Amino acid sequence: MNATYIALIVPARLGEPLRTVPVEGADGLKDLLGGDLESVARGDWHLYLNAEGTSGNLPPNLRAAQLMHDCGLDLAGAARGPAVILGRDAQGKDTSIPERLLRLAAELFGAPQAA
Repeated sequence: MNATYIALIVPARLGEPLRTVPVEGADGLKDLLGGDLESVARGDWHLYLNAEGTSGNLPPNLRAAQLMHDCGLDLAGAARGPAVILGRDAQGKDTSIPERLLRLAAELFGAPQAA
């Protein structure tokens, strides 16, 4: 059985608000991203993007790129389409998004809406 965690969804479209949603396993992530996953993990977070973001000509995700830049990762235009951010434990497994990232997202873009 997969555990359910709270994820931050960062839509690529600037008019769509950030939101927090429960997500369960890889299938839940694929549904949110609309395709296969690619991911980057650092410290206490895990960023998921659609693996076909560039080849599928998905729109750039400027907010996800900015948020990750503020966390020490330069995506340099690689963030395309929606982004899903989860937490990561010491063993590298997904957890709910860290509160500090929710606070940073709120500071940058306004408070995320709950699902």
